[in-house]
This record gives sequence, C-alpha cells and structure tokens, in this order.
Amino acid sequence: MSFQSLGLSDALLKAISKKGYTTPSPIQEKAIPPVLEGRDVLASAQTGTGKTAGFTLPLLHYLSENPKAKFRPIRALILTPTRELAAQVHQSVKDYSEFLNISSMVIFGGVNQKPQVARLRQGVDVLIATPGRLLDLHNQNLLSIKRVEVFVLDEADRMLDMGFLRDIERVMKLMPEKRQNLMFSATFSKDIRKLANGILNNPIQVEATPENTTVEAISQKVYRVAKGKKTGLIIKLISDGNWKQVLVFTRTKHGANKLCKKMISSGITAAAIHGNKSQGARTKALAGFKNGSVKVLVATDIAARGLDIPLLPHVVNFELPNISEDYVHRIGRTGRAGANGQALSLVSADETTYLRDIEKLIGQKIDVEIVEGFEPDPNASTVPIKPGQNRQQRNSRNSGSKNSSGNRNNRNKSNNSRRRNDRRN
Repeated sequence: MSFQSLGLSDALLKAISKKGYTTPSPIQEKAIPPVLEGRDVLASAQTGTGKTAGFTLPLLHYLSENPKAKFRPIRALILTPTRELAAQVHQSVKDYSEFLNISSMVIFGGVNQKPQVARLRQGVDVLIATPGRLLDLHNQNLLSIKRVEVFVLDEADRMLDMGFLRDIERVMKLMPEKRQNLMFSATFSKDIRKLANGILNNPIQVEATPENTTVEAISQKVYRVAKGKKTGLIIKLISDGNWKQVLVFTRTKHGANKLCKKMISSGITAAAIHGNKSQGARTKALAGFKNGSVKVLVATDIAARGLDIPLLPHVVNFELPNISEDYVHRIGRTGRAGANGQALSLVSADETTYLRDIEKLIGQKIDVEIVEGFEPDPNASTVPIKPGQNRQQRNSRNSGSKNSSGNRNNRNKSNNSRRRNDRRN
C-alpha cells in the first residue's frame, strides 16, 4: 500500500515524499482511512511505529479540504503529556503542512507565556498543548477551544500515569460536543478504555501490534550487577564499546543528576533531562544529544514518550522502572522506523521482581550476562525498594498502624508531587 492509495491530498503527498517516506507503517495504514472518514478512533501502537503521522496526516487533510471561517479559531487540539512530545508533534505538523495554508503552534509550561499569547492572537488552526498551560491560558481568557472540530489525545495512558485525568475532564467540557475524537497510545489499560468510553463516540478500534510487545528490531540484554557497581559498569560498557549516542534511564531526578556528574568526571560528555530542569536546559541537552556534542543523555521517564531521535543505537536502563509498561516505552526510543537498536538493563538484586514482571509483560525471557569484576552481590536482598521507601523501611520488621500511616504519607507526598508536576507542564 502507498500513501497515495490512502486518499491523502497532493500537498500532503508532496510533504511526505520530501521527508523520504514511501510506504505507510501498519498503524498509519489502519488508522488513516477511518480518520479520513470522520470516525472516532481508538488506536493502539507501540512507540516508534509512526503513530504521530497516523493522526496528523488525516487531520491536516480534513482541515485543508474543509473551508475555514474568516475568523481563525482553533480548529484542532492535540493534547500531549510532556513538553518534549508536544514539541515533537508540532514539528511533525509543521513538516506535513509545509505545502498547505494551515497554521499551527505549540504551548507548554516552563517558559514565558507572552510569546505564546502573541502567537495565539494571530490565529491558529492546530494547537498542540500540554494540559497545564492550556488550562492556565484558558482561565486567563487568552484562548478558546469552543470551536474545536478535531480533538486528539496522544499518549493517553501516560496522561493517566501522570495524573492528568481531572485536567482532561476539564478540557473536554470546554470543547463543543460535536467533534471528531482520536485517542492514540502505546498501550490501553482498563482505565484508558473507561476514559475512551467517555470521550469517543462509536469508535473504530485499530491496533498495529499486540499490546505491550517490544519492537522486534530491538536486541535486549540484562546485565546482573551489584547495585554499587552499576556506575562503573555503565562507564565501562560505553567506553569499551565506543558508543557514540546513549540514552540512559534512571528512576529519579537525583539519580539522573548524580550519574551525569559521574559520567562527566570519567571523561564522557553527558547531560541530564528531567522535570526539575528548566525548559531551556532540557532543550539544550536534547539538541546537544542529537548533534553529537553530548554522547550520553541521562533521563527520567518524562523523556520516554517525548524523544524522537532517528537511528538511536543504545538505550540503557540504569535502573529498571517499577511500572513494567514503562520498560516498553523506554526501550522504544531505539529500534525506530525499522532500524536496529540495543536495549540494555543493569539489574541489581532488589530489581529481580521488576525484571520478572517485565518479562511476563513482554512474553519473553531476556538474555542475561555477567561482566567479570562487576558480579552481582549474592547476599543482597531481592526485596524491591518501593518508591518513597528507603532501605531501613524495607528491612524493618515493624508493622501495624505506624507502617500504614507511613505508607499513607508516602502516597500523599507522591500525589502532591504529581500535582506540582502537572502544573509545571
């Protein structure tokens, strides 16, 4: 099948050709026709399979084929969970609309709102936004989405993971009831399907690959290692392998900063990217990583859905995620668009449960290797350290109301932190 056979306009076909694409990916093949028909769509596709084009191409076709009002209201809204993903989607919209008379822009938090407001006042057809900044500007009466014709919820599962449900519900109330709705994501949980039932009208469901499977082009390997030897091992792997571009995931912002400093002190150019970094710092770090001046980008899961780096050869889980699905999203940064990629995980004893859950999720055993001098500690506990829990709490045998209270406090702190991050977007 060709893009031309999908029924896209000549202007879009010209833009697609300029990008060097010749045939649609499976998710594009399945999603574009029903979107062009005006149907609501619930689409599941693992990261790296081209799902962004799966909704941007038919959306742009619709807008270009249908006359617009003299006053240019926001006609299409694409909601994403992170700034990086919002910027990535906006770039795709710009690329594909190069030969169309369609305007677009992106808004997100962490930067001065004045330039965004000035651009909004000029009129915009397609708005790509994170929930926090969108609602903030709406509450200031600086934008209106009451004439939106097409609404896209991108990475819907990540939206829920990050605590955006209430914001999504607020956004829904601000748009007209009659509109086309598209939900795209890497995975769909029961909660996502419940959300879809409240947004989509008689949707057609499309799925490019089995849920939570990993891209076949990605070679996966586990290095069993003592927790205290992880830093030394990853530096050895990067140095001995002469790796030029490595995306490394840590579980916490502090861990990302700490590992980044260790890398730099060992002569490896590195930068960290996470929610506590300013937007300017995040943009600079990502730009350096893409142009090769930064060899290693150390990131938290905020980057798992928002980075689009062609031909990225290596992804390393310095720490396994405690949510199994995040493993799929992390390693999906490599092996994109059919290219080969390598995903390595440094696994200590306390991550044994996480590894077992990941293997169960993806339906395969991952090859294990041990490097001499970096062997795992045979005496280390295999009990996982939960988020917000330190070693003393993990090893404590105390139980009862004290522990219950502590768990509640940890959950409250986590929820408060999540709400702060929501507003930061």
